[in-house]
Amino acid sequence: MNMETQLDPMKDDLPLMANTSYMLVKHYVLDLDVDLKSKVIEGSIVLFLETGSQYRQTSSAGKVCCQSQFDESCKMRASEPCHVPLINVSTCLSKTEYSDFAVSGKEEEATSDENSNHSNSEQASGISSSKDCSDTENHGNKDFLLVLDCCDLSVLKVEEVDVAAVSGTEKFTRSAKLTGASKELENLRNLIVHELVTLPADHWKEQLYYFTHCSQAPGCGELLFSTGTWSLEIRKSGIRTPADFPHAIRIWYKTKPEGRSVTWTTDQSGRPCVYTAGSPINNRALFPCQEPPIALSTWQASVRAASGFVVLMSGENSAEPVQLREGMLSWYYYVSMPMPASTFTIAVGCWQEVKQQSFKQTAAIETNTEFSLPSSQTDFRWHEEICGHVEYPCRFQNPAARLQAVIPYRVFAPWCLMESCEEYLLQLIPQCLSAAYATLGTHPFSRLDVLIVPSNFSSLGMASPHIIFLSQSVLPGGSHLCGTRLCHEIAHAWFGLAIGARDWTEEWISEGFATFLEDVFWARAQQQLSHDEIKGQQELKALLRWRRLRDEVQNSEEELQVLRPKKESTGELSESGASVVKYGLKAEKIFMQVHYLKGYFLLRSLARTIGEASYLASLRKFVIKFHGQLILSQDFLSMLLEDIPQQKKAGLTVESIFQNWLDTSGIPKPLLEEGETWKDCQLVQQVSGEVTKWIQTNRRIRKSSKKKMKQDEVVFQQLLPDQLVLLLESLLEEKTLCPRILQCLERTYQLREQDAEVRHRWCELVIKHKYEPGYGDIERFLREDQAMGVYLYGELMVNEDAKQQELAQKCFAAAQEHMDASSAKVVAEMLF
Repeated sequence: MNMETQLDPMKDDLPLMANTSYMLVKHYVLDLDVDLKSKVIEGSIVLFLETGSQYRQTSSAGKVCCQSQFDESCKMRASEPCHVPLINVSTCLSKTEYSDFAVSGKEEEATSDENSNHSNSEQASGISSSKDCSDTENHGNKDFLLVLDCCDLSVLKVEEVDVAAVSGTEKFTRSAKLTGASKELENLRNLIVHELVTLPADHWKEQLYYFTHCSQAPGCGELLFSTGTWSLEIRKSGIRTPADFPHAIRIWYKTKPEGRSVTWTTDQSGRPCVYTAGSPINNRALFPCQEPPIALSTWQASVRAASGFVVLMSGENSAEPVQLREGMLSWYYYVSMPMPASTFTIAVGCWQEVKQQSFKQTAAIETNTEFSLPSSQTDFRWHEEICGHVEYPCRFQNPAARLQAVIPYRVFAPWCLMESCEEYLLQLIPQCLSAAYATLGTHPFSRLDVLIVPSNFSSLGMASPHIIFLSQSVLPGGSHLCGTRLCHEIAHAWFGLAIGARDWTEEWISEGFATFLEDVFWARAQQQLSHDEIKGQQELKALLRWRRLRDEVQNSEEELQVLRPKKESTGELSESGASVVKYGLKAEKIFMQVHYLKGYFLLRSLARTIGEASYLASLRKFVIKFHGQLILSQDFLSMLLEDIPQQKKAGLTVESIFQNWLDTSGIPKPLLEEGETWKDCQLVQQVSGEVTKWIQTNRRIRKSSKKKMKQDEVVFQQLLPDQLVLLLESLLEEKTLCPRILQCLERTYQLREQDAEVRHRWCELVIKHKYEPGYGDIERFLREDQAMGVYLYGELMVNEDAKQQELAQKCFAAAQEHMDASSAKVVAEMLF
C-alpha cells in the first residue's frame, strides 16, 4: 500500500508511520511557548537520532557506521554470554538478512524470534511505503526519507543543527581516526551525536548538559519536508542513506487549537488550562515524534507560560519556575529513563498545590512504616542481577531507591477542589505507595505528582511517568473509590510504564495487571482488615466485574472483545518499522472495559492456580527481569509457567491460555466453567438479604392503599460502597419500584452523598422508573462525572420519554463544547 493513499483519519485503525527500523530518535529537546489565549503551543523540537536496527550500511567514507552500537549491546547484556558477530560490510548491504542480532541500541529482545526478517510481512501491518528507503538502498537513486508521526501540526521549518559549533564537543571526536574524506563536517556532526547518545549511564548529567547546548546550536542548512495526514517526511537533497542523514535536526512548528493530542478547556474554578488527555492519537499533534513503542527515548523540555500558571510534566525533577521577564515563567523538566513518546504528558493551568497540615502528615507516614519492606527479604537478591534494559540510571540498581517505600509526592488541584483533596486523597497517597512497594518492591520512578484534572476528562484516572491524572469524580463519597483508583494508577508505574507492551493492541498487559493489583494494593493499604474481610471484599469485587464483563460481552462488537486481535502477528512490524494499532481510533473502544476485565480474570485465575504468595513472588521476579523493556504476552506467560510446579499446572500452556483467554471473543471458557465462587461470600449474601427486604417492602407499599406506612417495620443494614453498587444493580432487575421506595432508598443510604459508582447506579434507577425527584441528580452527574456519564445519555434516550430526552439534550448542550472528542462523538450518535 502506498503512503500516498491517504489513510482516512476517521477510520478505525491508528497508523504508526515512523520508519523506526532505519532511524531512531534517542532524545528530544522541546522548547515551547504555551499561549492559553490563542490556544496554541509554539516553538521548536530538536531530535537526536541514531541509525536503526534494519540499517547497517557503510557511510560514504566506507567506514562501517555505528560499530559502537554493538559494543553497547554487549554492555547491556553482560549477564549472558555475548554473541555479537563482527559484522561484515558486504552482509550489511544484502538487505537485512543477518538481522538475528539487530540491536537498535534499545530493544534487547532483538535476539528473540521477532527478528526473523519481516520484509515479506508488510501486508500484515498494512503499511509499507514505496518511497521508503527499502528501495533507496537498493537502487541508490533516491533520497532517504525520515518519516515521523505527526498530525494537526503546522510545521514551519526543518533544519540541520550544527552540533560541531558547541564548545566541548571536540572531545567526542578525538578518539575517531578521521580520514581525509570523512573530515567533512557532516560526518563530524553525526559522530558527535553518536558519541553523545551512547554515553554510559553514569554520565547522564554530562549528557544532559551537552544535549541542552547542542540543541541551542545554530542551524546549518534547511531540510526539505512535506506533511501528510498522519506523518511528516524529511529529506536532505542528495543524501541516500540513514547513516549520512543529519543526526541532529530542529523542527519549528506550532500546534492547532483543534489538534487532538491536547485539550484546551477551563478548570473547575473557571480558569483556562490545557492538558494531554490521553488521546487515541497520543502525542503526534503536540510534537512530531516516533510513536511506535519500540522507539524508546529520553527527553527534556523548557516550557514558557504566563505567570500564575503552573506547568506540570512527566519529568523526573520537580521543576522550579524561572522568571524570564515580567509576566512570563519558564519551567524545565527532563527524564533519563528511555520511554515511548506516547508517555510524555503535560498539564498547564492555575493548579494549586494541596498541602497537609503538618501534624496530620507525620501521622500518615508513621502508620506506614510497618510494611515498608517487600514481604520477603529474599526478593532483594534479584537486584544483584544485571538489568536487562539499555543503559540508564536505574532505580533498581540504586540501594537508596530500593529502600524507599514512599517516594516524594505532591497533589495539585484547581483552587475550588483543594479542600476535597485534603479530605482523603492526601492521606491515601502514602498508604497506597507503601502498599505497592510492599507488593512489588522498588518504585520505578523517583517522584509522583497527582493532579485533579478538569471535569471533561473522559476516564477516572491516567498514569504517566512521575504524574497521575485523577478525575474529580473520585473525590466525593468516602475513601473507597479514591483509594482503589489511586492503587490502579500507581500499579501502572510497573505495568504499562516501566514494563510496556511491545504491541499496543495488547493493552490487557497494562490494564489487566493494574486491575488485579489494585485489589492487592488496596487490601494492604487498609491495614486494619483481617484476612477474611479482605477475601470478602475481593470476592464481591470479582462478582461486580463478572457482571460488567457479562453485560459488555452482550452489548459490544465481537472483534473488540479479543485481547490479542493480531493473534500470531502481534508484535510484527513492516520492514520500515511502520505498523497499525488495530481499532486504535474506534470511539466506542475507549469506553469498553473488556481488556481490564478479561485481563483481570486471567490473572486472578492464574493466582488461584498457583497460590497468591507464589504468584506475587513471580510478579516481583518478572518486574526485576523486564523493567525498562517492552514485552509481548508470551514473555510474561512463559516466565510464570516456568515457575509453576508440574502438579499445579493443570494442563496450562502458553498456547492454551492464548486460545482460552486472549484470542477469542466472548466470556473465556475457563471462567464459565469456574462457577460463580463468589455466591458464598458473606458480603454478597448480606446484599441478597437486603434486596429481598426492599422487594417485599415494595410489594407491601404497592398493595396497601393506605398512604401511610409504618417506617419502623423494616431495619436495613449499613452497606459498603461495593455492596451498595450490587444492591442497586439487583434492584435494577426489578420491573417496577414505586416512587415511595425510591425515595426511601435514597434516604436510607444517603445515595446523593455516595461515591460516583454508587450514584451512577442510582441514576440508572431514576431513569428506569422515571422518578422525577431524581432528575436533578442525573443532571449533576452528567455535569460533574463526565468520566462515567456517557452511558446514561443512552439510557435517557432509550426510554423514549419526552422529559428524559429533553434532559439528555439539555445536559449535552451544556457540556458539549468542552467534552472529550470521543465522548462527544459517542453521545451525539445516541442523541441524534
